Amino acid sequence: MKILALDAATEACSAALLRDGEVDERYEVPGRGHAERLLPMADELLKEAGLALRDLDAIAFGRGPGGFTGLRIAAGLAQGLASGCGRPVLPVSNLAAVAAAAARHAGAVRVLACMDARMGQVYWAAFDCSGAAPAAIGPEHLAAPAAITLPAGDAWFGAGHGFAAYPEIAARLGPALAGVDPGVLPRAQDIARIAAVELQAGRALPAARGLPVYLRDDVVHRR
Repeated sequence: MKILALDAATEACSAALLRDGEVDERYEVPGRGHAERLLPMADELLKEAGLALRDLDAIAFGRGPGGFTGLRIAAGLAQGLASGCGRPVLPVSNLAAVAAAAARHAGAVRVLACMDARMGQVYWAAFDCSGAAPAAIGPEHLAAPAAITLPAGDAWFGAGHGFAAYPEIAARLGPALAGVDPGVLPRAQDIARIAAVELQAGRALPAARGLPVYLRDDVVHRR
């Protein structure tokens, strides 16, 4: 199985190449300039592996939630590359990628993924990470930090820069959180691993159907 994964949903920018379970990644936190960095990252990975786009099984991307411009960059690039080589796409939740990173780094099984959505809001969702890929427990949300609720039980692990932007989240949830890592950002390597599970399950899509998920309806800032 060979999957190229792309992500530009946050201040981080990354590309990863999964080949038969092994993942190589390019990862930077440029803040801006994702459009200029993402394609060269992908090209470097393919050249180093001696692969062409036609050798891939699918192209995955972080479909959101996240920054409007970054999501469009990743989705547009994935669509264009997939269309050019006749391969399907695999849109992957950026919140699921945060949960997968927490499981990989901290061994967390139940993860509250929380990303800063700016404008006084966060993107969040709860995940069970006991399986091959994070499984969402309920829908993904865009809400004020005070509106976050957890499913029953304790030993949840908080991950994502929403906790850095709003420390009051961890303070309010208190004992329900076994730990918090506010430095977790979505990464293409986790998107690639989740995409491999999705591909095996037959959930790949035609390139034209690989669309971003913004959660926020009003994505235009008006003065």
